Amino acid sequence: MQIIKIDPRALNENSDDARQSKSSAQADALLLATVKAVGIIQPPVVSPQVDGGNGYTIQAGHRRVHAAIAAGLKEIEVLVEEAANDNGAMRSIVENIAREPLNPVDQWRGIERLVALGWTEEAIAVALALAVRQIRKLRLLANVLPAMLEQMALGDMPSEQQLKIIAAAGEVEQKEVWKAHKPKKGDTAAWWSIANALTKKRMYAKDASFGDDLREAYGIEWVEDLFAPADQDSRYTTNVEGYLGAQHEWMTSNLPKRGAIVEVNSWGQPELPKKAAQVYGKPSKSDHAGLYLDRDGKVQTVHYRMPEAVKPKGGAVFGTDGAIDEETAAIPKARPDVTQKGQDMIGDFRTDALHDALSRAPIEDDLLMALLVLAFAGQNVRVDSGAGGALYGGARFGRHVARLLTEDGRLSFDMDTVRVAVRATLIDVLSCRRGMSNSGVVSRLAGEAIGADSYLPNMGSEEFFACLSRQALETVAKDAGLEPRARVRETRSALVTHFEGDQNLVHPSALFAPSPADTLALLKHLDQKTAPQDEVETTEDGAAGFTTGDVGEEAGTSDRADTAEDAATLGDHETAYGIAAE
Repeated sequence: MQIIKIDPRALNENSDDARQSKSSAQADALLLATVKAVGIIQPPVVSPQVDGGNGYTIQAGHRRVHAAIAAGLKEIEVLVEEAANDNGAMRSIVENIAREPLNPVDQWRGIERLVALGWTEEAIAVALALAVRQIRKLRLLANVLPAMLEQMALGDMPSEQQLKIIAAAGEVEQKEVWKAHKPKKGDTAAWWSIANALTKKRMYAKDASFGDDLREAYGIEWVEDLFAPADQDSRYTTNVEGYLGAQHEWMTSNLPKRGAIVEVNSWGQPELPKKAAQVYGKPSKSDHAGLYLDRDGKVQTVHYRMPEAVKPKGGAVFGTDGAIDEETAAIPKARPDVTQKGQDMIGDFRTDALHDALSRAPIEDDLLMALLVLAFAGQNVRVDSGAGGALYGGARFGRHVARLLTEDGRLSFDMDTVRVAVRATLIDVLSCRRGMSNSGVVSRLAGEAIGADSYLPNMGSEEFFACLSRQALETVAKDAGLEPRARVRETRSALVTHFEGDQNLVHPSALFAPSPADTLALLKHLDQKTAPQDEVETTEDGAAGFTTGDVGEEAGTSDRADTAEDAATLGDHETAYGIAAE
C-alpha cells in the first residue's frame, strides 16, 4: 500500500463500481466546491490494472476523481492497493453503503473547529457549498443545552422548527424542561413537548408601528429568526408587554382627526361605541377611525359612522340617546393607566384582601347585618362565588343552614354561630374578580367599610409594573421618591428594587373606596329595581346607608330564616380563612 501522485485523467473507471446511478446535481456541485476550496481530503483508492497494463483502476472515489478533473487539478494523491479477486466489487458496495452524511451536531462541531482555526463563516460556506445562512443555523446549536446535544448526536434530531424554539430559550429554561422531559436510555426524546414547553409569544418587528425611540424607551431588543425565509424581515421580541406598550403609545400620538382608540373583545374584534355602524366601504370625511391592536399586536384601523346628531332649539347638540354630543365620537382615548391584565390582578388582590378581612377583622353585629343585606344587591347574585365554584341555593349554603337548625329542623342558634355563618356567607358572595363572579360596587363598599385596604398585598412586582402605562409608572416612581429613567424597563427595574425591602406598594387604583359616580349609579340601579316599601338612604359622602324601619321581633326572625336558606358552605371557609366566632 502506497500513496502516489497522478493525473486524475489517467485513472480508469471500474466497471464493477456499485454506484451506477447518477448523483444529484446539488451533491456534485457541493463536492466540486469543496475540492476547489481545500482539494482532495481523502485520497481515492486505486489498484494496478489486472491485464498487466501500466494504468490504475479506481476502486473507491469515482466522484472525487471526476470533481478533481472538473476543478482542473493536474495531480492528486491516490492510495494504491493490490486488486481483489472480485475486482473490488465487495469493497465498492461496503464503501458506499457504510458511508453516511454527518448529522447536524457533527457538522456544527466541525464548523466550530474551523472557526476556532480562523475560518470565517463566509469562507466555510464557500468550502462546503452551503449558504452562509445555513452555517449560522448550525451555529445556533451552540445555544443548545449540552445534554440535549448528546441526545441529538445519537441521531435523535428535532425538526427545524423545534430546534429553532429550543435554541432561542435560555440555558436555565432548557435545563428545567429537559429535566422534566428527558427520555429513558435508548428512547427518543419528545421534542415536540420540549419545544412546546419552551415556546414564548413572539411579537414581530414587521408588525410594529413604533420607531427606535419607543423601542429603546420600552427596552425592546430585536432577535433575528434565522429559520425564517431569507427575503423576509424576521426580527422579533418576546418582551410582549413592552411591545404592546410601545404600540399603544404610538397610537395615542398618531391618532387621526376624528380618531379614537377602541377596545377589543375576547375574539380580538374591535368594540365600537354604542350605536356606531361599521363602515365597510370607503369612509367619508365625517366618519370616525378606531385604532386597535389585533391578536398579533399589529395596529389595525376600523372606520365607523355615528348617528346624526339632533340639534334642539336651545342650540346645544344632542345625540340620539339624549346625551350631549362631544363631536360625536369624541375625545380620543389614551392608553389606560392599567391594562386589562392589571385589572385582573387587582380584582384578585381585592378579593383575597376582602375575604381575609371578612374572616379576621373585628366587625360589629350591626355592620355585619348591613353587609349581609348589601351583599345580596351584588350583580353576581345568582350566585357565582369569587371564592371558587358556581353552586346555587341550598347546594352552596346548605351547611351554613345546618349549623342554625336543630336535628328536628327547628331554627335554633347562638350569636357566635350566626357571626361565623354570616362571615362565611359574605365570603362566598362578595367578589371583586372580573367576570361572572364580580359583585360590582357593593363588594368595594363592603371592603371600605371593614378596612380591607390594610389587607392588600405588596403590588411592587415586575409582573404588576408591566401592566402599567408609561405615565402611570412614572407617577408611581415620583410618589416613591425615585427619578423616572429614560427607558420604561429601567424605571420598572428601579421600582422593583425599591419595593423589594420593607417598602410596600398599594396602587391607588386597587383601593376599595368607589368613586361617588359609581355609588350613585348603584343607587340609581337599585331605585329602578326596588319595590315602593323598601327604603335605601345615602350618607353624606354618597355611600349606601340602610334603615330597618319598624320591624317586630317576629318579622326579624322570619328575615333571619330567609337569609339562612341562602347561606354558604362554612366548613370550607373555616379551613381556608380560619374564621372564628367573636
